Amino acid sequence: MTMETTSIDTLIVGAGQAGVAMSEHLSKLGVPHLVLERHRIAEAWRTARWDSLVANGPAWHDRFPNLEFDDVDPDGFASKEQVADYFVAYATKFDAPIRTGVEVKKVVRNAGRQGFTIETSDGAIEANRVVVATGPFQRPVIPPIAPAAGKLTQIHSADYRNPEQLPAGAVLVVGAGSSGVQIADELQRAGKQVYLSVGPHDRPPRAYRGRDFCWWLGVLGEWDAEVMRPGKEHVTIAVSGARGGHTVDFRRLAHQGISLVGLTKSFDDGVVTFEQDLAENIARGDENYLSLLNAADAYVARNGLDLPEEPGARDIPPDPACLIDPVLDLDLAKAGVTSIIWATGYAVDFSWLDVDAFDEKGKPKHQRGVSKEPGIYFLGLPWLSRRGSAFIWGVWHDARHIADHIVTQRKYLAYRDPSQRHADGHREEVPGSAFPDSRVHKVSEMGVS
Repeated sequence: MTMETTSIDTLIVGAGQAGVAMSEHLSKLGVPHLVLERHRIAEAWRTARWDSLVANGPAWHDRFPNLEFDDVDPDGFASKEQVADYFVAYATKFDAPIRTGVEVKKVVRNAGRQGFTIETSDGAIEANRVVVATGPFQRPVIPPIAPAAGKLTQIHSADYRNPEQLPAGAVLVVGAGSSGVQIADELQRAGKQVYLSVGPHDRPPRAYRGRDFCWWLGVLGEWDAEVMRPGKEHVTIAVSGARGGHTVDFRRLAHQGISLVGLTKSFDDGVVTFEQDLAENIARGDENYLSLLNAADAYVARNGLDLPEEPGARDIPPDPACLIDPVLDLDLAKAGVTSIIWATGYAVDFSWLDVDAFDEKGKPKHQRGVSKEPGIYFLGLPWLSRRGSAFIWGVWHDARHIADHIVTQRKYLAYRDPSQRHADGHREEVPGSAFPDSRVHKVSEMGVS
């Protein structure tokens, strides 16, 4: 089907949580817009995650304000399919103008006239402004230390689906954030010998004194922190909603049978070397865990809350052997390791954006999502405005701010001075529209009408 809409006020690229949130706010404010998605709505939740993945936050928290999850207990954790279905239902609720199966290939600012020209797989579009809602998980990153292709099976966590996918033998999981921890745990429970490479991390309690950690971060103001603390740039968060939700404890994982090792340093002729930082990384994770318990206790006392005490939460299991006498070198063949899973995160890819919106390192330059390039906006990135920006509910609030900014700009553009008003006579125009004479077609998920 050929794209009928050739011009639109605002184009949103991506129909994940960021794009759907942005579309809702623009719809409420009457801003003509179109959302382009190269796959399906929330496709990454369906096909770029492992089979057993569930949300890391409870359903009462990890959602948009105006719709609850169907068939998910408020204190439960939605499966990846339920999350994807939720966004489809949400978009349907307000008839979001989403066009699926269309890839944006290039965005270029127009010369000598307003707006941008967007090249897509289904023709060109003119737009006054572009909201980049593609999120932070665009390009899986495998570090350059990875050994050359050989007999080892090596995949990124983005390509992991289930234990049956891997050949017989032990597995090295590199990265101990939420993804790495959950995958390592699943593999070990499936009977695999697992080595888990643990780097710097935070590990909040899943719940404390009857409240989920998401609630504690909320009342303690942590979600609204606007600046990342120094030294935390590369620290992952080890938290899990798997099996009903539980606190990640690396010592317990070790006692369960997982072999903990330090940060992966290098590979040389079939031997992997680890940093001597395992004990330090575990200790700092413990400090983070205990600091949140202390902050929660202080909050309870300060506000006189009737929440049950939980002294057992401070019980730390004994150090396992792998922590007392850490493995620094591992011969992969002798250890029977046949697979490596790289749970090493993602990088963004803005190569299709040919605009002046980036610094010398290619990172977007923006203020709460409003780019240095007028008319370009970013949404869904970590720390866009605060700590909660990359989360489902956080992106919804960031989208509202960007939508308000767009409306303000449209009002300025709608201004007509006395001579213009006299020349206009009685001609009607759409207030604030930069394309008053353009024909804007309604677009739906199913196509163009």
